[in-house]
This record gives sequence, C-alpha cells and structure tokens, in this order.
Amino acid sequence: MLIDGRLVEAESGRSFANVNPATEDVIGEVTDAAAPDMERAIAAARRAFDQTTWSTDHALRRHCLEQLHAGLAAAREELRAALVAESGSPVALTYIIQIDKPIDDLGWWAQLAGAYAYESELGESTFLGSRHRRVLRREPLGVVGAITPWNYPLYLNLAKLAPALASGNTVVLKPAPDTPWSATLIGRIIAETTDIPAGVVNIVTSSDHQVGEVLTGDPRVDMISFTGSTVTGRRVMARAAQTVKKVFLELGGKSANIVLDDADLAATLSAAPLSVCTHGGQGCAMTTRLLLPRSRYAEGVEILGEGFAHVPYGDPTDPGILQGPQISERQRQRVLGYIDKGRAEGATLACGGGRPTHLSRGYFVEPTLFVDVDPHSTIAREEIFGPVLAVIPFEDDDDAVRVANDSMYGLSGAVTSASQERALAVARRLRTGTVAVNGGMWLGVDAPFGGYKQSGVGRENGVLGFEEYLEVKTLALPAG
Repeated sequence: MLIDGRLVEAESGRSFANVNPATEDVIGEVTDAAAPDMERAIAAARRAFDQTTWSTDHALRRHCLEQLHAGLAAAREELRAALVAESGSPVALTYIIQIDKPIDDLGWWAQLAGAYAYESELGESTFLGSRHRRVLRREPLGVVGAITPWNYPLYLNLAKLAPALASGNTVVLKPAPDTPWSATLIGRIIAETTDIPAGVVNIVTSSDHQVGEVLTGDPRVDMISFTGSTVTGRRVMARAAQTVKKVFLELGGKSANIVLDDADLAATLSAAPLSVCTHGGQGCAMTTRLLLPRSRYAEGVEILGEGFAHVPYGDPTDPGILQGPQISERQRQRVLGYIDKGRAEGATLACGGGRPTHLSRGYFVEPTLFVDVDPHSTIAREEIFGPVLAVIPFEDDDDAVRVANDSMYGLSGAVTSASQERALAVARRLRTGTVAVNGGMWLGVDAPFGGYKQSGVGRENGVLGFEEYLEVKTLALPAG
C-alpha cells in the first residue's frame, strides 16, 4: 500500500488473500492494514495539504495527473489482467468502462485542473450606501477519504482520485478488500512514475471494514466520498455527522426500464437480458425492473424468455462472455436468497434461478427471469446485485411512472417509445438522476452521475463532480 509517498507493508506484517471469483483460487496476498496504518495515512494526507503547495499550484496538479495518465496507460495490460482475475469482470468490459475509459478520462481531469475558473466576479452591490465588489472563490476542501466498492474497482478508484486531486485535495483511498490490486497498482504507478508529493495520495488496503470507520470518524478528514450500498451509506453518513464533514454518496438503485406500448418489442427487449446480466448484474445503475404494457405483456415475456435462455456466461477471460461470477460465495448466497424470496412471494420463475450445473468452480448464478412480479414484493423493491430481472405489467403511461417512482431509490432508468416526444415526457417525470431515452447513453466523464432519494447525495463526474471537492468562499472588497 502507499502511505506518505512510500510503498509499505502493514505495521503488523499481516496480509490477506486475494481470491479469483471465477476459479476460487488464491491469486496473491495483500498487505492487511489496521487502525494504526490508517492513522498514519490520515496524518500524511493532512500534512501534505497543510504544508505543501499542492492545493494552490494548479499547474503542478495538471502535470502530475498527466504523468499518472501516462503511467496508467503504459500499465494498461497489467491492470486489465489484474482486474479480470480479482473481480471476475468479463474481459470484454475492460475495453470499455473497466479499464480503457477510466484511464483515458484522466486527460479530461488533468486539463480541468488547470483550466477551471477558481475565481469569478459576482458583481457589485450596495450596502448601507456604499458600493462593494464581490468575488466568488472556490478552494479545495482538504483531506478526502475515499471508500470504493469491488464491482468497477479501477473506474471508481479513479472517479474519486482524479477530481479530488485535480481540485487540490489530498486523498486517503480505502478500496474494497475483494479487489485490492486495482488500487495498489495505482499506488505503485504514482510512487514510481509521478511527481505527486509524498502524502498527497495514500492507499490503504485492509480486510477489516472497520478500518474504514477510522477514516469516516477522524476530524482531520474534511470529506468522505463513498460508493457502495445504501445500508453502508447510511452508516458512513452517520459517522461523518459526528464531525460534521461533507459527504458524497453514490449508493444503490432499483432502476426501471419502461417499454411503452408503441415500442418495437423485438428490438427493445433483445438487449434486456444482457443489460441486467452483464458482469453478473453487479451494477448499481442497471435497470433490474422491466415494466411492460399489459396490452403486450405476453408478447414481451415470450421474447424475454428466449433471450434469457441464451445469455452467454462463464469464464470471464473469454472475449465472448459478458456475464461472469458474483464477487464471492457470500454474494452468491445473497443473490440466491433473493431468488428464493421471489418464489416464496408468488412471482413466476421463467428462467434460471440457481447455480449452473456445468460450472463446478466459481461463484456463478444462472441468468434469472421473474415475471408477474408484484411491484410491492421484495425482488421488486430491494437491490439484488445479481443477474435477476423482475418484469412488472402496467396499464398506461401514468401507471408506468407511478410504479417506476414507487421506490426508495432514484439512480437511473430507461424509457423506450416509437415517439421520442412521448418517451421524453415520461423520462422527465421519473425521479432519477439519469434516464436513457430510446437507447441513448448518458455515461461520460463530462456527465454528472448520481441519484435522487436514497440513491445518494451529490454528483460524480463532470464539472459538478469536480465542484463536489471544492469549498465556496465569498470575498468582499470596496468597489472602485
């Protein structure tokens, strides 16, 4: 791990196993930090923010991020192999969101570090008969504690590191214990190929989730940026409240894909199985509720059944595979438990629903299709994080909007119609942070991403995501 500019082991000397979820083999050992290691990392980050020019030298930050971009690009194939091995992600995804995109996006953040207008004129005002000039200034928050999950590890590590560093903060990153190499390799590249000052970036790996509690509760940390489940997000928010630190939360989802009655069902539903089964369904913004018009429900269910029966899944190193394993046996059992719950609550299991008999090793779950799902049932309301689709009928556009919005989540969604105007009218009524209209894709480094309701607080990516890591100061001077 990386602490205060040096690649170090835990003070205790302990390590933990990194396991390949597709084979169940141990692929390596990773240093296992405890509270004292996290304390050292926080101290280093605090010192680097308070005692170096990192927060004020925009040109240095741009230079260092350009170095990091080049270093990660040079190590692209090493990162690809490590990520597939430890996360079980299909290698095909690494050429998009898992590896290539987040590396390429660093160039955008590097440019923004130097080009952003940190000060702007607010205009003049009159107070007690005198004229005053006001300047709006944005400054880095300080020390950022970043806590990331295992589903898209490199992407999410960089989605926090890049804007936090570009805006002038120092960072302590705690990655998920299931995917530590996607963070430790970043640490090695920072130490070996960049001029980032010691203490600006610290990466602490630990098998103990309680080590993250040190980070969320420490008064020297000014902000927590967390991506993960809503349950854990509530805990992070409560811990951070004890020291009134800012929080950014990107949490769970139960997003609805609304297919209106004038849509081309064959074309639209052909993509639905892969949209929920890709990477084992382990994505917070996946549309895991599919809403079909009752007038065409039987037609749609037939198309879906055929599609789910032919989803390719298995070895994630096979370029033709898009569904790999769940991240762990614990996670597989959680998914299977939800499938049992769906059956018990009366949904019709149309496809899948168990462990695949042809895969003796790895934490795999069959592509699973539930139809005739009650919108108030557990599998329609809770985030499963597995290859499970719940199909729900609706009567008309108003009913579709009502069902889609009847959720504690509000992360993403989709609407398809033969009429773009009609699809947009429905999309504008959805209480979600992103909506794909007629197959449009919102994902991009310049596009803010985040959720309504219990799907999170704040936005990641884009200028808005950059500004999450900045404080606002208003300066007042005599006019003239």
